[in-house]
Amino acid sequence: MKNIPPLLTRIPQRAVAENGRDSALRCPRPRGAGGINAARVHAPPHSLRRLALRSATGTAPRAIPTPFRNSGFILTLALFAIALPALRVCAEIAPPKSPAAAAAAERKPDVTPVSLPGSEAFVFRTVGTNQLRLFVVKPAGWAPSDRRPVFVSFFGGGWVSGSPASSIRWANWAATHGLVGIAPDYRTRSRFNGTPEDCVSDARAAVRWVEEHANELGIDPKKIIAQGGSAGGHVAAWTAISSDGPGKNDPAPKILPAALVLLNPVTDTKDSGYGGSKRFGNDSARALACSVPDQMPRQMPPTLVFHATGDTTVPYSNSVAFQEKMKSSGNRCELVTFEGLGHSYNSSKFGDAGKAADKKTREEAILFLVSLGLMEKEAK
Repeated sequence: MKNIPPLLTRIPQRAVAENGRDSALRCPRPRGAGGINAARVHAPPHSLRRLALRSATGTAPRAIPTPFRNSGFILTLALFAIALPALRVCAEIAPPKSPAAAAAAERKPDVTPVSLPGSEAFVFRTVGTNQLRLFVVKPAGWAPSDRRPVFVSFFGGGWVSGSPASSIRWANWAATHGLVGIAPDYRTRSRFNGTPEDCVSDARAAVRWVEEHANELGIDPKKIIAQGGSAGGHVAAWTAISSDGPGKNDPAPKILPAALVLLNPVTDTKDSGYGGSKRFGNDSARALACSVPDQMPRQMPPTLVFHATGDTTVPYSNSVAFQEKMKSSGNRCELVTFEGLGHSYNSSKFGDAGKAADKKTREEAILFLVSLGLMEKEAK
């Protein structure tokens, strides 16, 4: 075996620049070694030690990887290494997403339910290949021969999102108070590519179906309560308008609801209200045709409205104007105000204040329905 000289611990280096070519390093041939005279390498200094050892043992050095022949590549790596800590710091100090933005990012795509726990599903409308269902929750002691009031709850979501999976909780609530509870679906944009007019049309079709199946459901068609929040409030209000709706093939229910319960409802759909014409393809005529205050008749059913003053989605002023117009025509319209809270004022996103608002909403709804003979007064 050949004697291997001690591993070089220091290797003379000098930069070579030829005709503008990239810098290189030279490694002199170790004494007594049968290696190369000089190895031009484009590699970091720590690689030269391995190269020197191979030269000392007479082993030919491996080919230098092509990327290292370009000092621009090395410079890029160096700059990246310098910038990386700063990028990490920027990521750490970036402002957190707002709760609404975070919730939107984490929100799962809406799914069209075909069944919901504790309810019976019925197809009330077929549009093309789409079957629209409503979910019926019956109270304890229910019988087909009953003539119970029925509470029809429409979900919200700006005509874009949402499903009966959220409004079923109101149907369940109604059933605990002796009413038949129903949560209909309608064609939102996210699930059916629907328009606001489609949503209105489906809501009215749902109420017509309930009336036509009153005997089967054990309900009194003259005691229908339409309820909804946000856009659900909008389509609920439209079930009480006697004229044709803004969409095609959109007749009113034969028997209009006996009462409305609306939570931060979309009423005005013009530019002075929710979304304005931009929600209708920048068509102001469509927005006007969908606007409840502009299309409702003088006579409307007794209505209970809930709204929060800090609502930046659906203006609180819209509900104030709606109430004023209702009362000016001799209709009963009560407005319960929640100071400071925002849209969906009774949701968990407002913590304890939201829970308290939700409790008050249910209490006020009971008092309102009892006063109309649509719910029995609870025994104390």
